[in-house]
Amino acid sequence: MLKNETLRRDADVIIRASLNAVLPDEAVRRALKNFRPQGGRVLLVAAGKAAWQMAHAAVKFLGRVDGGVVVTKYGHVKGTIPGVDCFEAGHPVPDENGFAATRKALELVQGLTAEDTVLFLLSGGGSALFEKPLIPGAELQQITGQLLASGADIVEMNTIRKRLSGVKGGRFAQSCAPAQVFSIVLSDILGDPLDMIASGPAVPDTSTCAQALAIAEKYHLQLSAQAKALLAQETPKVLDHVATQITGSVRELCSAAANACRELGYEPVILTDRLCCEAREAGSFLGSIARTHAGQGKKLAFLAGGETVVHLTGTGLGGRNQELALAAAPVIAGLDAAVFSVGSDGTDGPTDAAGGYVDGSTAAALAQNQLKVYDVLQNNDAYHALKAVDGLIITGATGTNVNDVAVVLIGNQG
Repeated sequence: MLKNETLRRDADVIIRASLNAVLPDEAVRRALKNFRPQGGRVLLVAAGKAAWQMAHAAVKFLGRVDGGVVVTKYGHVKGTIPGVDCFEAGHPVPDENGFAATRKALELVQGLTAEDTVLFLLSGGGSALFEKPLIPGAELQQITGQLLASGADIVEMNTIRKRLSGVKGGRFAQSCAPAQVFSIVLSDILGDPLDMIASGPAVPDTSTCAQALAIAEKYHLQLSAQAKALLAQETPKVLDHVATQITGSVRELCSAAANACRELGYEPVILTDRLCCEAREAGSFLGSIARTHAGQGKKLAFLAGGETVVHLTGTGLGGRNQELALAAAPVIAGLDAAVFSVGSDGTDGPTDAAGGYVDGSTAAALAQNQLKVYDVLQNNDAYHALKAVDGLIITGATGTNVNDVAVVLIGNQG
């Protein structure tokens, strides 16, 4: 079966349209209409993968700020912002540059008065990028690595990380007091739980010590006595000087993708905006949906937004969206159908790809390259397999981060 150029072209259009719809510029401007500074200084702190884009939009809207710090992922700073110092740091494992940038942010908000206002712009990735470790940095990196490899979901990871941090779990907002904090949040967690997005630096923490200790036991985390003691210390539960507004989420990403599908002549169905399971299981499931609904003589699209997880069993290169797509390849073999999945931030795992694309011809193309999907997935090497069959989706850093969207496209032939 020849590669389906029409489906690939449609996929590219859907990806571009859906990502454009969730860029933070308009979302930040929308949120700032409710921004009421106290009359004193206005300071800006932005953290996360979308931090530069959010800060750039905010300063453009406000005209100026009295000082600011941006900390974002390597390669995500796109220029200077007046009055704001921009830093790049490690993600998903925090590094010394992130620690140094966070110290700069904490220095910026010291000695403020009740008339001052801190505009805090937060997006996904902030958990790693915005960090003041209460344990040695190397140990924090090692614990983060354990969590990433364990298959723990983002809520479980952040329940642990916020207790090992001097800024997470509401502690950054505490450092800003008595100044007012106006927080604009670009959500990357299913259901938008505020205290879990980037580990909630400016939100009272709803998780408990008991939950943190249970998670450590569940995943058999290797922790020092100091780290264990920190898990038993409670986080702030009340912050009365903070106002928070969520702007942008995976729901908007799914809606935008569905609209793009409709404009291309597909009948779209949003299956869920809370997809949360193993990436390869999600890929197999979406492939099964394609096989069930193929052959109806009409163009159909099924969409699932959320964030899957990858359980590391190998030493290859890839990411959750690439694994999802690859797992669908054998299921849709021979169909006039495609499955693709993309991360809204433009980066999937430690790769330059945003996600992966497969269609009815991919399984045969993989076989010609002596690649077996099961073996590739066991080695977590989806990147190289998809690269060999032109199945990588490359967007570059997008400046936003609102989870992932996976799409099943079924052509007229099914």
